[in-house]
Amino acid sequence: MERIEVKIRAQKESSYPILIGEGLLNDPFKYIKECTKANKFLAVTNETIMPLYGDKLRQECLKYIVLPDGEMYKTTDTLNRILDKALELKLERRDCIIALGGGVIGDMAGFAASIYQRGIDYIQIPTTLLAQVDSSVGGKTAVNHSSGKNMIGAFYQPKLVLSDTLTLDTLDERQFKTGLSEVIKYAFIEKTCSSEQNYNLMEFLENNREKVFSKDKDILKALIKICCELKSAVVNQDEKEKGLRAILNFGHTFAHAIENITHYEKYTHGEAVSIGMKMIFDFALKSGKINKEYYNRAISLIKNYGLVCDLDFKPDIEEFYQVMTSDKKVDNASIRFILPVSEKEVKIESGFDKKLLLEGIL
Repeated sequence: MERIEVKIRAQKESSYPILIGEGLLNDPFKYIKECTKANKFLAVTNETIMPLYGDKLRQECLKYIVLPDGEMYKTTDTLNRILDKALELKLERRDCIIALGGGVIGDMAGFAASIYQRGIDYIQIPTTLLAQVDSSVGGKTAVNHSSGKNMIGAFYQPKLVLSDTLTLDTLDERQFKTGLSEVIKYAFIEKTCSSEQNYNLMEFLENNREKVFSKDKDILKALIKICCELKSAVVNQDEKEKGLRAILNFGHTFAHAIENITHYEKYTHGEAVSIGMKMIFDFALKSGKINKEYYNRAISLIKNYGLVCDLDFKPDIEEFYQVMTSDKKVDNASIRFILPVSEKEVKIESGFDKKLLLEGIL
């Protein structure tokens, strides 16, 4: 088992462990009870995950709420269902909510925990690759709004992240690739995440493609560990995205707009991210931020992992731009982009001309 400590520099009481290994769900309360003093637990999951892993959490002190599966259900209405269940169970301030599922479940359960009685404990048990490498770590919790993705939420850290790599065996190819988009994202931002570590994640991915797709346990554990350590290095310095943490949104400004205009139904989050990364690399090349050699290597990595690279429809450019200007990452009315500037290195920039930004990309 691998253990990573997320140490929030500004709030030591918000620090917590990430546990990564095979079979951790065989006895999850062994780890859960080390991190919370709760008497009662509410597990939040969905219709897909419940039949697969619901029995793993069976305890007298725990009750379930099972939600529909999908990003389109990441709404205030679904959030209210979680809160209603917490009230029905009479959860108290010392009690705990457990998120059992992917990124959508983790975001909603965490947000519910952050606002129920002004904040109770919650545990992340991510069951998808995307959640294990990214969304379960760092305390971003939210629901979507018609104006944009994750527009209503809070920064609220879990007490524990418990990642059982055996849950990845049940992912279909599309969902597995969705997680790989976020893994590959870290290869492009690695140097900016941490000056202390040098994982050479891009080279690691280039050399281990077959083992990744065969779901080699050691390779997957290594990938999850690397991504979590890179994200932790950023979150430890900038918990609430005042600066550095924005680099974790590489490709996401385009991605969130893609998800919004397609009503979260056409592409998975990871597919939108891989398209968004291709778009930002296109823009970086056109604007002279990177050279052709690095561009070709980056795009080859995305394509060699079979990720979606391009939209299969022509969006309304004005609508697309307006959605981007409603995004959380807008600062002083300017869209902030995370731009690649050299191998493994990115920079936060804004103030780009609209025509230059969108011409030739959409």
